Amino acid sequence: MKQMQLGAIAFCFAAFAANGLAQPTFSGDVVPIIQQKCQQCHRDGDVAPFAINGYDDMVTWSEDIARVLKAKIMPPWKPVAGHGTFKDAFNLTDAERNTMLSWISSGMPTGDLAAVPDITPPTGTWQLGDPDMVIQMPQVFDVPRTKDLYRCFVIPTDFDTNQFISAVQVVPGNRQIVHHVILYIDTTGNADKLDGKDGQPGYTCFGSAGDGIATTAGNILGGWVPGQRVRALPDGVAVALPPQARVVMQVHYYPGGKPGPDQTKVGLYFAKAPVERRLVFFPILQQKLNIQPGDANAVRSTSFQIPIFFDAKAITIAPHMHLLGRKISVDLESLDKKTTTPMIYIDDWDFNWQGFYNWTEPMALPAGSTIKLTCTYDNTTNNPKNPSNPLKLVNWGEGTEDEMCVAFVGVTFDNENLVKSIIPFNKQTGR
Repeated sequence: MKQMQLGAIAFCFAAFAANGLAQPTFSGDVVPIIQQKCQQCHRDGDVAPFAINGYDDMVTWSEDIARVLKAKIMPPWKPVAGHGTFKDAFNLTDAERNTMLSWISSGMPTGDLAAVPDITPPTGTWQLGDPDMVIQMPQVFDVPRTKDLYRCFVIPTDFDTNQFISAVQVVPGNRQIVHHVILYIDTTGNADKLDGKDGQPGYTCFGSAGDGIATTAGNILGGWVPGQRVRALPDGVAVALPPQARVVMQVHYYPGGKPGPDQTKVGLYFAKAPVERRLVFFPILQQKLNIQPGDANAVRSTSFQIPIFFDAKAITIAPHMHLLGRKISVDLESLDKKTTTPMIYIDDWDFNWQGFYNWTEPMALPAGSTIKLTCTYDNTTNNPKNPSNPLKLVNWGEGTEDEMCVAFVGVTFDNENLVKSIIPFNKQTGR
């Protein structure tokens, strides 16, 4: 009997050990991680340098994948956990990271390849599928050999009624030289007066959308920065594009000695459900930077108070700095100053991976509460992304070698309900 008990114990221990030491397989363990966290970028025609369409691709790029996983460079999800909860987060958990590294180090066993589900279908150019409408720069613009160039291009619309936009995707015509894009809405007609005055498509618009064109909260349609992923707004929320408005596309070119043609385009996705509230963007910014050469921890901050009687909700946020940036945080302080709630925190800023982040649930912004923005910079030679040699004083500016400290916060106001207003909505067209 004793021998039988010992044998049973040994069998259980061996089974437990075998289970604990079982190596992950491609079909059983790695594929789900790839589909959820990698293939939104690593697919044909997208932003990643190579596609992961199956097992062979993983083997081919295994050394590079292991390197970036160990360095925690990939995937490039920047918000720190616990400082806001966002939709479609694609950061890896420690368990997921270890699973992929263990799989690579154990020889990349296949498992049952016949059981591997279909890979994430490619979307091609458009991340959310074909847009409802595509607009673009009316003409190709030949970008000259220069350091930084801001050019605005006027795109007319022919809507007879309000158009409600739930998502916008900007597709740069020349990714090598397009630094970023901001889309403004002009209802004044002033953009038409500026267009083409110097004999070239568009007009120069350094630092703004041009004379007489408002760049305030309600006049921002959207934008693009490197690494951005497109997210649709929640049902019932949209950006309003008025009838016969002009979309002013401000493009910042940074040719870096490589001039070339560009014809950037924009995909518009109409709201498919009745819109209750309009989304408006508030830029919270600190323009007094004065970042001294040699300062490895230059901290700059500012704040914005939600107006009294205007309870609001934050839907989306886009923090923005340039190459000296290291950390950026946005927090909400209660009216009585007793409570601080983190909205977003990025502790390893990378200019090449920015974007708009949508909270999983709209974040309440009670009237009188304060949004606080804090930016941290490293203006030393220890910052490998520092563009200046020798080091120099850096201030606020639109150029790549200048700096910024800004967070675009997309909000709705609780006291607005368009469903009960006179603004019409067509379920089929989003108008």
